[in-house]
Amino acid sequence: MTSLLPLLPILGFVISLLALAMLVPLAFAFVGGDAALLAYDGAIGITLGCGLALWWFTRRYKRELQPRDGFLLVTLIWTVLPLFAMLPLLFALPGLSVTDAYFEAMSGLTASGGTVLTGLDHLPLSINVWRCFLQLIGGLGVVVLAVAILPLLGVGAAQLFKAEIPGPMKEAKLTPRIAETARGLWVVYLGLSLLCLLAYRAAGMGWADAFMHMCSTMGLGGFSPYDASIGHFRSQAIEAVAIVFMVLAGINFARYFVVWRTRSLAPLWRDVEARAFVLALVGTTMLIALYLLAHGQYASFGEALRHTAFHVVSLATTTGYASTDYAQWPTFAPMMMILLGCFAGCAGSAAGGVKMVRMLLLAKQAYRELVRIIHPRAVLPVKLGGSEVSQPVIASIIAFMMVYGATLAGLTLVMLFSGLEPITAATAVIASVNNIGPGLGDVGPAVNFQGLNDFQTWVCTLGMLLGRLELLAVLVLLTPQFWRK
Repeated sequence: MTSLLPLLPILGFVISLLALAMLVPLAFAFVGGDAALLAYDGAIGITLGCGLALWWFTRRYKRELQPRDGFLLVTLIWTVLPLFAMLPLLFALPGLSVTDAYFEAMSGLTASGGTVLTGLDHLPLSINVWRCFLQLIGGLGVVVLAVAILPLLGVGAAQLFKAEIPGPMKEAKLTPRIAETARGLWVVYLGLSLLCLLAYRAAGMGWADAFMHMCSTMGLGGFSPYDASIGHFRSQAIEAVAIVFMVLAGINFARYFVVWRTRSLAPLWRDVEARAFVLALVGTTMLIALYLLAHGQYASFGEALRHTAFHVVSLATTTGYASTDYAQWPTFAPMMMILLGCFAGCAGSAAGGVKMVRMLLLAKQAYRELVRIIHPRAVLPVKLGGSEVSQPVIASIIAFMMVYGATLAGLTLVMLFSGLEPITAATAVIASVNNIGPGLGDVGPAVNFQGLNDFQTWVCTLGMLLGRLELLAVLVLLTPQFWRK
């Protein structure tokens, strides 16, 4: 059986990092005289104490991580961190249940954006800051941040990095060393985040609002300190900033790393996945805008285009912002946008879903099989961007999609069994597994997940975890082979 002991000091270290992250909302609480100020004393003390104790008592157990260690550790991190991330919520919000607090923390760290809280406008500022900040550190992955630092502690982290980074082709290296790659990705991520912060400020937001919306925009999580989300501001300029940075965050961050190193935008244009992502956004936006105009939803094409573009980008990138209740649009429009959120985001970005590269390769594989029916002896390699894709990668994508479909169907049936009506059950599961945020029905953009009972909330929480770690990284732990030497 895989030994847990060498993994525990790393888990303790990551928990300690989360305690340091709590200093950010603590600073907001201290400066603003926040009502939740005292909540952070206990939260930071418990989190830091547990993290350091776990590291101290297990620090002598060290060895190079194996592939199975990476999967187990990543699952442990994303399961355990919400237990500590929920502490400020529990201490500051009387009456909040452990189930709802864990859901909210998991939604933040997985950058899903579904919430069980109402009256966001009246919450202590620091609590809203913490909710949004969780999405910033969870967007690219707190694990990737840990990988950038772990080599300084004498811990090899290549397997951890591969288990965390989303997408089917994880062997490609931007730099010779995994830790250097992780640090480079975080530099790009934080650089874009700074630009997003300044853009929101220039568009009219206050500094606190700009910081919170920067966190949830770059993390593609969609949390907002307002019940009306981005619609609170009623500003075309703010919506435009959100669109630009949601699109940027939906593209593989590795491309920006290469752009920075080569001082050329060519790597972005040559990226087949990024081009498909942008074309899908543009094509769907035009289609739905014309559809809404034809159905009399808006008086002019310009107005239809404005609202459509914002929500198509928001849902396609799995952010989940809303400027209006798009659930009231003709059914085709919101269903099409949610469908787009299942696959449009790029691998290596902060987006959820199955990723555009998988859909492209599946389409190419399907086309190859159609041609082979006519020419059974033809040699037809699957290529992406001029490079041949190996059969093991194709096989892993097919396996992933089978598990993905089974997971959606299985969890939806569980939700139906619990008593939910079909639209709410299906879209709650789709939104959770794809980390989109709002669904339709009783979990639509004008409401939230608060109406679910505890059992249904835990099902959605499981869906968010499975989706964030791309299913197989978690489900592999359930196989007997994983636990054999």
